[in-house]
Amino acid sequence: MNCIATMNLVSFCRTLGDPTRWRIVRLVSDSALCVCELADILEMPQSTVSSHVQVIRKAGLLESERREKWTYFRIEAKYLGVIESLQASFADFKVPIWQSDDKKVAKRLAEREDSCCPGPIKLASRRSPRKALA
Repeated sequence: MNCIATMNLVSFCRTLGDPTRWRIVRLVSDSALCVCELADILEMPQSTVSSHVQVIRKAGLLESERREKWTYFRIEAKYLGVIESLQASFADFKVPIWQSDDKKVAKRLAEREDSCCPGPIKLASRRSPRKALA
């Protein structure tokens, strides 16, 4: 493995090593969400969520779509298999916060039409339904 590949792997692992960033990665695995939606789901200030999203983005894990004043983020397709494998590897762990996040994202997406967020166009299609981690 060359030096560049090693640094990319280290950056990838470091990015996923933070509990909040892992929650964000899980949430944007199959649906594109904006920072205000993520802040609502995570019950955190938008500035905190935005900082975490920027770390994930700089690691190259996110694709994005700008729509009016909102930017929607979703995991890059090339990393989806790795993310899903990691989730499956830890499926036996019952993590209440992940289960809560899954319910909140479903609720938030159902309410999107009535919210301030117009929703993405290019990234609007959902990927395969979220695999239950419970």
